[in-house]
Amino acid sequence: MSNPMQQIRVEKVTLNIGAGKDQGKLENGIKLLKNITGINPVKTFTQKRIPSWGLRPGLPIGCKITLRNKQAAEMVKKLLEAKDNILTENQFDDYGNIAFGIAEYIDIPAVKYDPKIGIIGLEVCITLQRPGFRIKRRRIKKRKVPKKHGIPKEESIDFMQKNFNVKTGEDE
Repeated sequence: MSNPMQQIRVEKVTLNIGAGKDQGKLENGIKLLKNITGINPVKTFTQKRIPSWGLRPGLPIGCKITLRNKQAAEMVKKLLEAKDNILTENQFDDYGNIAFGIAEYIDIPAVKYDPKIGIIGLEVCITLQRPGFRIKRRRIKKRKVPKKHGIPKEESIDFMQKNFNVKTGEDE
């Protein structure tokens, strides 16, 4: 691509651990995300009341962390190694997002098992963007990103194959 405005890049990587009502699991999740990234995660809280699950508004149920720029690109490499650089087509959407789960954090290279934490999995969301996507988030004169400037599934897969050596396996 010769047009610099068509170049795809990693905007952000979000790591997420859902703990439900179990506060012990939530504290372990916070420790785990801090071990992996070196940054303090943010707790997520419920918005809705779901009596059958015992949830009420304001109850902490998970934690997340968002990485951007170089830190995000480096983290993507590590997290993909945990999945052996294999993703399925179902893990890509039509808007430039990739989501996958890691069942056990010890699969991530350079992360050692901590007996205080135990075995916990996490969810990874990678958001891709092109220059000019700021128009949908700016304060004045917000606009939608035009369809021709969006990132379809095929381009997301192609970007991940070229830049991160990802193999797209068969859908499971």
